[in-house]
Amino acid sequence: MTDVAPRSPDVAEPPTNPRRKVLTASLVGTSIEFYDFYIYATAAVLVFPLLFFPEGDMLAARLQSLATFAIAFVARPIGSWVFGHFGDRIGRKATLVASLLTMGIATVGIGVLPTYAQVGVLAPVLLAICRFGQGLGLGGEWGGAALLATENAPAGKRGFYGTFPQLGAPIGFFLANGVFLALTQTMSDETFLAWGWRVPFLLSTVLIVVGLWVRLTLHETPAFAKVVASGERVKTPIVEVFRTSWRAVVLGTLIMVATYVLFYLMTVFSLGFGTDPVAGLGYERSQFLVFLMIGVVFFALFTPVSGLLADRFGRKPTLIAVTVAIIAFGFTMGPMMAGGGTVGVMAFLIIGLSLMGLTFGPMAAVLPELFPTNVRYTGASIAYNLAGLLGASFAPYIATWLAGTFGLAWVGGYLVLVSVITLVALLISRETRDDDLDAIPARAR
Repeated sequence: MTDVAPRSPDVAEPPTNPRRKVLTASLVGTSIEFYDFYIYATAAVLVFPLLFFPEGDMLAARLQSLATFAIAFVARPIGSWVFGHFGDRIGRKATLVASLLTMGIATVGIGVLPTYAQVGVLAPVLLAICRFGQGLGLGGEWGGAALLATENAPAGKRGFYGTFPQLGAPIGFFLANGVFLALTQTMSDETFLAWGWRVPFLLSTVLIVVGLWVRLTLHETPAFAKVVASGERVKTPIVEVFRTSWRAVVLGTLIMVATYVLFYLMTVFSLGFGTDPVAGLGYERSQFLVFLMIGVVFFALFTPVSGLLADRFGRKPTLIAVTVAIIAFGFTMGPMMAGGGTVGVMAFLIIGLSLMGLTFGPMAAVLPELFPTNVRYTGASIAYNLAGLLGASFAPYIATWLAGTFGLAWVGGYLVLVSVITLVALLISRETRDDDLDAIPARAR
């Protein structure tokens, strides 16, 4: 028996959202959330090993710092369950506001934390708690933003509309690293470590206010309004997802996993390896941040291109072709980054982040299309965040250990392995481009 709430009386649908406002809200919100998430990733490499962990072996401190980085990916599936529940029960709009506030409070909290020198072991404990809060917020953010874009998209353009929340990733990354770069260029290392590193976290307050203002002016999505009017909301969306759509959860998770590994190898791992003077390439911090920001421009450029390709040729053919290209890229990773000098490093970053745009862009359409409307927020969020837990949480840690123990070529092999898993999932999945988001029956999943 389906776990469905009692039918409610018919209610008038809310006014439709102007398309420009929908795209702006999905883009601004995810940009803020990813900015918050990435300033932690940058600080986990550049700052936290020095300030939040006992003095000693720098590699050990970096690995401990990356372990706290991974905590957010444990929290994200929990966030997808909590916020997905309310997103499928009370609506996309209110839940998106709550997820943004959760993420913002945790981020600002990191900006005022005491360091290990001030409070000892309590410092990394508090850091871990705040990182958990970041993961909780982002776990509920992405699914809602993806639905906001795709459930308001015109026919035949869901793939392209879905790339707008995806653009939040390169924009947030660019902003996060741009702020760190500006600070490191305008103050000494001593000043930066004393208080300058806190500025990017505290600046999140301004961004949160902007994001809340944009989202509070939105109406509910038409697809969810129809669910409310017809009385088809389920009481416990997570139970219904695993009862009717467990196969979609598994496929969605595996389809997304290579995307996560690729991104965190290209950003967090490459930043640590590129600036390590002993075991890595020994670039100056500010110089490598510039390299990364150039690469992220290509990430942003290819994200909307991927949406257009997915609308034109289909989700499945587009992602299969890109995943094969990622596998080929994995085999060239070691020679490009370790033996190609600055030209090789730049080629590595530009090619890898271009592929990231091509694989990440269609996901905001692909994952929601796997699930019926009444559990779509929960289902898409769970698949997305389980992929994060499997593919991203320990990717920088694993890659750092592989590079330090066996060499950089093994990091490329790691990327090849997870990409093959994603390729298999894509091959056994079905095409979803022509599905009607308002008419996908739960029993078909």
